[in-house]
Amino acid sequence: MDLKELQEKVEVHLSSVWQTPVKVKEIFHLSGGACQDNYALELLLNSSKQSVVLRTDKGGSLLSSLSKRDEYKVAELVFKAGVKTPKPVYLEENSSIIGAPFFLMEKIAGKATGRYITKDKELDSYRKTKMVSDLATNLAKLHTVVPESLNDEELKQKLKLVTIQNYMTLAIADLRQSLDELPEAHPAIELCLNWMESHAPNIDKIVLVHGDFRTGNFMMNSEGLQGILDFEFAHWGDRHEDIAWLCMRDWRFGRLNKEVGGFGDRKDFYKEYESTSGISIDPFKVTYWEIMGNLRWAIGSAQQAERHLSGKDKGIELASIGRRTAEMEWEAMRLIEEIENAI
Repeated sequence: MDLKELQEKVEVHLSSVWQTPVKVKEIFHLSGGACQDNYALELLLNSSKQSVVLRTDKGGSLLSSLSKRDEYKVAELVFKAGVKTPKPVYLEENSSIIGAPFFLMEKIAGKATGRYITKDKELDSYRKTKMVSDLATNLAKLHTVVPESLNDEELKQKLKLVTIQNYMTLAIADLRQSLDELPEAHPAIELCLNWMESHAPNIDKIVLVHGDFRTGNFMMNSEGLQGILDFEFAHWGDRHEDIAWLCMRDWRFGRLNKEVGGFGDRKDFYKEYESTSGISIDPFKVTYWEIMGNLRWAIGSAQQAERHLSGKDKGIELASIGRRTAEMEWEAMRLIEEIENAI
């Protein structure tokens, strides 16, 4: 669908839903990655302007990606928990409007690209002072959302309701199933999964996990953090998952000495998170989930390549992501070796 057609469909639909004339004054396509399509829209309603982002799917999902309805509902929960994230505006579950379900959220300022977050001089001052603190504080707030606080039973189940007793077993089993569905063997991943089964730590509490909390999924500018984005991989799990994902080597964008997202130090992030949450961070659990994260990303990148190779969704981006699988396998094994040598 071209932009003109999308504009017309959105105008007609929103005018009907909101019972007031809606005009789309501006519309342009934003980067959305391999699975998402995002469009910036400038809406005119009764002489007032509203800047929003329309978010929808472009192809097959990756691992346990949420539906647009569930992603929107999670965004509402997180926004109400006080996390700095774009305000959810409107959800449309009917796929006949533009060809797929979509939702609108507030358009915020800033950039999210890895190079900008980790290296741009515009952020030098913020990077040295409050970047780590702001992200740790907001992540701690996100983790205050727990299953027992949620009244929406359907969403509670969609987020894969688990317990502290069964979560590790289920997480590893999910990876094994995804691995078994790939057409080729990955013995390095099998080896790592075996290690993880025999070294699984206990979990202190089941909380809402962002699922993709990393450099590239939060908007920033010289004034600071503008908002945390992208909840399509949210689920119930261990708080250490999100911290570990942010610390993964692949999200440091070349600044390997800055283990937190390519811009911060672990001890500083742990300190700020603990200050807000009142919960102590266990370094072993973070490393364990880093290993898990690398295995998830290795399998996910192989899945993306398979979408291309099978002809289902051909694209150079999907093919190039698939070439990253071996990097994640190597990093997972390196982290295991690091732990074993320290024992």
